[in-house]
Amino acid sequence: MSKKLTRSSNQMIAGVCAGIAEYFGWNVTLVRVIYVLLSIFSAGFPGTMVYIILWIVMPRPEKFD
Repeated sequence: MSKKLTRSSNQMIAGVCAGIAEYFGWNVTLVRVIYVLLSIFSAGFPGTMVYIILWIVMPRPEKFD
């Protein structure tokens, strides 16, 4: 059975960062910190747009609490 990239139920806003962390087996906090740093250093707007696009494109998990 292959892994599927989905949003996570472990969410702060939409579960995008947590979903990415779960897919790759990384620490959720580390992914969130990296996302914030990349967003700040890219003037914020591109990071926000990528997050919103991923929020729309990434499906919810099978069992969403």
